[in-house]
Amino acid sequence: MDELTSWRVVLLGKTGVGKSSLANTIFGEEVFKISHLPISETSASCAETKYVDGKSMTLIDTHSFFDTCGSETLLKAEIMRCITECAPGPHAFLIVLKVEKFTTQERDVIKQICQYFSEDALKHAAVVFTHGDQLPEETKIDEFVSQNKALSDLVKKCGGRCHVVDNKYWKNNGEDYRSNQFQVENLLRTIDKIIQANNGNYYTNEMLNAVKREIQREEENIAQSVGNMSQEQIRNEAKKSVFNTLVIRVAGVATGVLLGAFLGVAGMFKSMFSNAQELQGFTATTVKHTVVAAAQKGGLEGFQRGYEAAEGAETPGEAIQRAAEAVWNQTAASTSGPVDGSNQKQLQH
Repeated sequence: MDELTSWRVVLLGKTGVGKSSLANTIFGEEVFKISHLPISETSASCAETKYVDGKSMTLIDTHSFFDTCGSETLLKAEIMRCITECAPGPHAFLIVLKVEKFTTQERDVIKQICQYFSEDALKHAAVVFTHGDQLPEETKIDEFVSQNKALSDLVKKCGGRCHVVDNKYWKNNGEDYRSNQFQVENLLRTIDKIIQANNGNYYTNEMLNAVKREIQREEENIAQSVGNMSQEQIRNEAKKSVFNTLVIRVAGVATGVLLGAFLGVAGMFKSMFSNAQELQGFTATTVKHTVVAAAQKGGLEGFQRGYEAAEGAETPGEAIQRAAEAVWNQTAASTSGPVDGSNQKQLQH
């Protein structure tokens, strides 16, 4: 399908800001399940495709991305799921916020977006506010934004693009500003302008390009082994397979980096304390810099070991075990071992 008539749009924001409801408002029907829990611990990011205004639109509704009390494992899995769902890349991001005070937590969400996707993602982004009923009468959303410098700066980075909806109260079909129909029509025009401004290209980065290649490779494998599946079914199966592989690799890499950094520092201290004369020359600053260097070196080596060890693992748990063993064995082979075998077992469990 022509990229210009098929949009991929990722909704980003904290749990509870109304991303799923916004997606339903854009589609004009109840497609996404609404959760009223304060944290989406059991929900996974999902994608749905519908025709809107003559265009095929895929909305990727992200969950647990920015939950500060969510587990690190869940967060990494959700990042991987979002990346596979929107591969080869989204045409637009919708940063979803409530019409309320722009706090440090909201600022942290924006920092995380730039961390996960880079600040270039904002060139493909628009800010959409929910709970429009909280907007004072006769006040438009750009006026609300102008009252907060941090919020105003964010919207400027997004090309001045911002909209407001109210998924609960603004359901009339009028042309009034306080109408979801009016706001969604403007939002669709904004998405179209984002795509045109980027010459019809979607946002991508090295990770998304790598995932795209993996999905294409998996599609070819599935098509050769299974002859009675549609292209859509093949792509869905390929995405599932690549997602599972990514989660397993992430588990291995994370274990490798953490254990590698720990063993690097442990080995550094063992070397320091084995030479009392050398230790006398260390200042607090020197020790700090030495620790950082040892952790970085050990972490980089652990990254490589963890990535390689995770290949072929069938579960994240197996990847973690393989990575731990690989990093430990490498450390034991290159040194006399900073800790004994009994501690190895404790660390791996």
